[in-house]
Amino acid sequence: MQSKATTADQYISELPEDRQEVMKKLREAVKSNLPKGFEENMQYGMISYVVPHSIYPDGYHCKPTDALPFLSIASQKNHIAFYHSGIYTDPELSDWFVNEYPNHATGKLDMGKSCVRFKNFKNIPFKLLGELSSKITVEQWIEKYESVIKK
Repeated sequence: MQSKATTADQYISELPEDRQEVMKKLREAVKSNLPKGFEENMQYGMISYVVPHSIYPDGYHCKPTDALPFLSIASQKNHIAFYHSGIYTDPELSDWFVNEYPNHATGKLDMGKSCVRFKNFKNIPFKLLGELSSKITVEQWIEKYESVIKK
């Protein structure tokens, strides 16, 4: 179920109390590390960090009226999700994250192509996710995105 919230603050305030603090902390880890140029908004029912149309007027190829997505965080039914397009498109970055994860968290890494899932909220490596958030600039993301989309 996607949230109908129009702001990140509203999204978080509508969550169960035990998830609010986790999402606030995750949001801060992302915002304090994300390179300049990305903007926070609500996209696809999640708190998202995007390349705004003022920087990339073409928008997202699937829906050009949407800003180009990069990273999202969400409270899903059974987990907290951290979606990072960079780990999907950059094998070196994905390898770095997978290798670094055991140094920051206990338990098995639950990861899809771009999604890292956390069922145990006490096992979220906020510092590592913040560091991951800092690894790709807006310019690098646009270049990577266009190299895949505009072949």
